[in-house]
Amino acid sequence: MTPFTTILTHPGSAHKDEFLACCVLLATAPRPIVRREPTEADLADAAIVVVDVGHHHDPALNNYDHHQLPDDEAPTCALSLVLQNLGLYADAKAFCDWLEPAEWFDCRGPSATARWLGVERAIINRLHSPIDGTLLRRFAAATAHSAGEPLWEIMRMIGDDLLTYLRGLRSRLTFIGEHAEIWTLDNLATVDGAGPQVLFLPRTEPLPEEPSSGLDRYVMEQGLTERLVAIISPDRRGAGYGLSRHRDHPRLDFTRISSESDVHFAHLRGFVAKTTAIEPTRLRELLAIAAG
Repeated sequence: MTPFTTILTHPGSAHKDEFLACCVLLATAPRPIVRREPTEADLADAAIVVVDVGHHHDPALNNYDHHQLPDDEAPTCALSLVLQNLGLYADAKAFCDWLEPAEWFDCRGPSATARWLGVERAIINRLHSPIDGTLLRRFAAATAHSAGEPLWEIMRMIGDDLLTYLRGLRSRLTFIGEHAEIWTLDNLATVDGAGPQVLFLPRTEPLPEEPSSGLDRYVMEQGLTERLVAIISPDRRGAGYGLSRHRDHPRLDFTRISSESDVHFAHLRGFVAKTTAIEPTRLRELLAIAAG
């Protein structure tokens, strides 16, 4: 992104797309935010990022408006354009389930968004958060926001967290892909002869702070969701492993292994267990017992 000194967005009521776009921009460069209509000079000055206003999308000049896009264009908001320029849009679309509904809401409105989601219009209102409302009202209430102000600092935190999540998750998925194994439980073979699958992530040194982080996203990205029944990952509180049902799959009940000597915890609902076992052969045995 071209270096900039100021973030400019429109005055009046505020919306989630330009608010979040400004948050992301603050995370890349902590600059003041001005809320007014842009001039032609602003649009021609790459040092001024113009967000969600101005009817121009020109990343080289740091202009990120979507309102001039044709009606048949896929829903695209100011946040989408900023993320595209940062090379993070594809991952954001894949990892942030809230992004596409936010694009629809901003470009098509609540009724069209409800139809697209396949829910009643009233459901949209039930998803409203007072956190969103307060932040947007406070953002809209001033013509400028700068470093040191509580709202500006919160916005930078939001942007930092979002960028850290996106960049960290991509790195984490790469790590999982380099180490994970897919096991097939042959003793649970289905009618087509293929057994259910288990994702096994072995212990590594150093052990990640959250060993199970990113596993569900990895499963989705690799297209494993339909056949996967369980995930085995390092126990961050001990030397063994955690065993869990994937998406609460009914094929496994971990209460069946609660009496095993190397199992020190099995949830009463049967969806997760902890074991000191570390050998893959033993872990497979525990899975077979849990399958009944």
